[in-house]
Amino acid sequence: MQAASTIYIREDLKEKLQALKQHPKESYNDVIERLVTLAVDQDPLNDEAIKGLEEALEDIRHRRLHSEAEIMAEFGVE
Repeated sequence: MQAASTIYIREDLKEKLQALKQHPKESYNDVIERLVTLAVDQDPLNDEAIKGLEEALEDIRHRRLHSEAEIMAEFGVE
């Protein structure tokens, strides 16, 4: 069993952690672990994602855009 530690957390930060819980009984430890994993262990923006974002920004700059109605019509969604 791992040793536990007590840490000081400001009330406003505790409220933010509370809001990030995926279910009411999720522990703050689990919330913090999930956040650390996202921030440190994973590369949320790999080279492919960055390239896609750059292409999308280029499309926006050149006004290569489609309205919601055009997209819905193209895919037959009403």
